[in-house]
Amino acid sequence: MKILIATDGSEYSTAAVNEACRSVIRPEGADVLIVSVFEDAYPIMAEPFAISAEYYQKVEDAVQELCEQHVSDASNLIKGRFPADSVAVQTDVLRGAPDQQIVEKAKDWGADMIVVGSHGRGFWGRLLGSVSTGVVHHAPCSVLVVRKQ
Repeated sequence: MKILIATDGSEYSTAAVNEACRSVIRPEGADVLIVSVFEDAYPIMAEPFAISAEYYQKVEDAVQELCEQHVSDASNLIKGRFPADSVAVQTDVLRGAPDQQIVEKAKDWGADMIVVGSHGRGFWGRLLGSVSTGVVHHAPCSVLVVRKQ
């Protein structure tokens, strides 16, 4: 089974990784891909002072490095829960709108299931847009949305 787990490094994502380990991932034949997504930093034209392109590049580099840490932490969590090398774990950092990138990666990779955490923001979160809601509505496979207890 090919399982894509999306993480943003939050406690909600950690709950999703733990639930995937508990109920979805099976050492015999599980392939896991852990992804984290960041969006581009766009210059604001109405800024009262000019910020150099160098600054935006540093911000993007820092965010990408943070995403790499998130996928590494999730990977280590999974590897710590199962015997050595019994689960194939890959990681990837994606760039763009999180829900769209997660869905596209699941399609391209041929995922059987996507696991995401839910922040549980209720009506306003759904109204303003939620990554988990976007994934649920557009995913090419089953989606497990995990609420933190």
